[in-house]
Amino acid sequence: MPHTLDPDLRRALAERVRYCHEMGIYDFYRREPQVSGAATATAETEIDDLSSPSQELREEMAARKSAVVAKVADQNILRVLPPNPEQGVTDPVAALKLIREDLGDCIRCKLHQQGRKQIVFGVGNPRAELMFVGEGPGADEDTQGEPFVGRAGQLLNNMIKAMGIRREDVYIANIVKCRPPGNRTPERDECETCSPFLMRQIAVIKPKVVVALGAVAAKNLLAMNAPMSELRGRFYDFTPSGARSDPSWQGTKLAVTYHPAFLLRDPRQKSEAWKDLQMVMKYLGLEPPKKPAE
Repeated sequence: MPHTLDPDLRRALAERVRYCHEMGIYDFYRREPQVSGAATATAETEIDDLSSPSQELREEMAARKSAVVAKVADQNILRVLPPNPEQGVTDPVAALKLIREDLGDCIRCKLHQQGRKQIVFGVGNPRAELMFVGEGPGADEDTQGEPFVGRAGQLLNNMIKAMGIRREDVYIANIVKCRPPGNRTPERDECETCSPFLMRQIAVIKPKVVVALGAVAAKNLLAMNAPMSELRGRFYDFTPSGARSDPSWQGTKLAVTYHPAFLLRDPRQKSEAWKDLQMVMKYLGLEPPKKPAE
């Protein structure tokens, strides 16, 4: 007696073939079945029948495909977003103010429920050529409302000074703008919720170089999951994702170095961080301050 496919299995296979055709997949490759004899021939014949749909089935699939395309088009129309409030504002000071107002007393992620005192937006020169991006505020930053003001901030100040510039010359911000409880690493959903505001800040400031401080900042900005040893030592072409920037601005260069908090825990890596900063200085044409003659 010839073996036939179970009706439920046949319907499932037919639905899968329809789905593949709707996705534009028409070529099928079959593994050798682990059965023999008449069952193999019958199964292959029935699958071949499914792979070559009848005229009626082709018409049905064409109609369904048109409906799917129309539905996607309608969804895309619904997803058109209004322009960001800073779009078209040429003054970066005013544009950053609009972004801050848009951020408001943010409750977009759970960090607002986990003990944060205030939002730490960012600080510095709105027209800075150099921007530093860290991970997130700590206790001191949460208290004062300014990034990098604790022990790690003091070290960052020294690093900036060693480059021959002042803290007031650069812009400093973080991936997340609220302190994670216990200074834990920001979670993925928190970074994804908050980082669009950072991208808008970068698009407004238009720095020549962005320096990512630490692995969390680097991986979120670059959308790469790699160790620091692979991320450091080179420039990346970087354009802030999702931000509407000046069409004449072609993006920035991004460099990666160690977070100052890590350098406080492992001072041996300070020389490596200095190499990263020297690479940035060379690109920006900065000269370190000369030591006074003894």
